[in-house]
Amino acid sequence: MLVTNEFKDYEIIDASNGMKYERWGKYYLLRPDPQVIWDNGDLEEKYKDKIDAVYYRSSKGGGHWENKRSIPSSWTINYKELTFNIKQMGFKHTGLFPEQAVNWDYMMNKINNSNREIKVLNLFAYTGGATVACLKAGAHVTHVDSSRGMVDWCKENVSSSNCDTTKVRYLVDDVIKFVQREIRRGNKYDAIIMDPPSYGRGSNGEVWDIEKNLNYLIKICSEILSDRPLFFLINSYTTGLSSTVLSNLLKLNIKHNGTITCGEIGLPIGNGDLILPCGIYGRWEENE
Repeated sequence: MLVTNEFKDYEIIDASNGMKYERWGKYYLLRPDPQVIWDNGDLEEKYKDKIDAVYYRSSKGGGHWENKRSIPSSWTINYKELTFNIKQMGFKHTGLFPEQAVNWDYMMNKINNSNREIKVLNLFAYTGGATVACLKAGAHVTHVDSSRGMVDWCKENVSSSNCDTTKVRYLVDDVIKFVQREIRRGNKYDAIIMDPPSYGRGSNGEVWDIEKNLNYLIKICSEILSDRPLFFLINSYTTGLSSTVLSNLLKLNIKHNGTITCGEIGLPIGNGDLILPCGIYGRWEENE
């Protein structure tokens, strides 16, 4: 398991009974997490004087934030030289997945050590954690997401991190249709990143189903890899999907010589005796 342990502005302080108590900069949030099935006490009671906001689930689906103290509509946190804008979203999220810091480090190291100009394609790119990391390492990045709101949020993160805005291209688009057009155009990329949801809809209502569509997407993405690709990275939070599946998909579809690794990603809880699993990854990378 890859574990993020260098995130000074973020930490999981405690986790119990389906909830995690976290620090995001100077604000303390209590949010649901389905992986937390153990009992370590009532966190809302244990930290009642130190919680700024709680996300409560509804029995009818969804839920809502309840702010115990005054919280700004947006604030920033840092990971090394990267700066991200944090907001309370409708479905418990904050616009950033801190466990992905291990992948940001990986991407930046690969790009910095490549000694060549790197073109990156980031699909299902969300608020752009990976986009910012790759830009900061000097790559040219094409950022694709079906949500205009998420693309606009990425622009905020790029600006906050003082990245070179001339090296990024933003697109609100369906990822499959975009890749199909790139094949026709003959455009190539040295690195491809994707974080596909279990289900979703494209910019024009196209339906995405990870079980039906992921293999095809990886297959067509392999057609837009450059002659000397640097890496191909897949993240997934789909429940029940094994990291070995991602490894198999990469083995079947990436025809270049390279090394494939896969596994879980996690975050330490408190003093690090416990680890919270936070999804899986599969990586193909150029042999050194």
